[in-house]
Amino acid sequence: MIKINRYAVYFAPRPGPFADRAAAWLGWDAAAGRAVAQPDLPGLPVPPAGLTVDPRRYGFHGTIRAPFRPKTTLGQDEIAGCLSDLAAGLPAVICDGLALENLTGFLALTPRGDTAALLELAARVVEGTNDLRAPLTEAEIARRRPETLTVRQKGYLTRWGYPFVMDELRFHLTLTDRLPADQVTTVAAVLDRHFTPVLPRPFAIQDLCLFGEDETGKFHLLHRYALTG
Repeated sequence: MIKINRYAVYFAPRPGPFADRAAAWLGWDAAAGRAVAQPDLPGLPVPPAGLTVDPRRYGFHGTIRAPFRPKTTLGQDEIAGCLSDLAAGLPAVICDGLALENLTGFLALTPRGDTAALLELAARVVEGTNDLRAPLTEAEIARRRPETLTVRQKGYLTRWGYPFVMDELRFHLTLTDRLPADQVTTVAAVLDRHFTPVLPRPFAIQDLCLFGEDETGKFHLLHRYALTG
């Protein structure tokens, strides 16, 4: 049994070509809990392993509730129960689709169309899971570099345990590490060709996915809760 240090609530695609291609690109299948071979894509400046170091350990996902340490009084059953209850009361979210975007130097897929319902879903999940998390330690706060945050973001960090929530959320599906400036355009062109055939249209968030971080720092998909509200 995997020992879990932190939990997170993510979007992850349901099984299919999109999920398979994204897992292969990153080299980690969070649903299967195993490494997978990365593709050989012509035109990349370096192999995929050199472009995906950080996102590989998290698995392909979009953050809804960022990783948190649970309260010591709570076990996985209580956390799972909370997610199950939340999902039963929240509706699925539909956006027009996904598009590749450069987000301050790293490449990600971001939703297109009206994202108001997505932001509302994320806010409800952050609120509904806040009592699950242990208070932030001084080291955890320092890792968020509070000196670089706005006043509002600092308030969110204190209140919700993460600065980029509510109106500060920029939902995205990370594909690369932060890249050297001279690599961004080249890598983006390759990834656009690679992912366009499997991108979902429309893009639907149909589940809340409970992820857990193991002792090596890799994240695993523990359970998927359908949004049925």
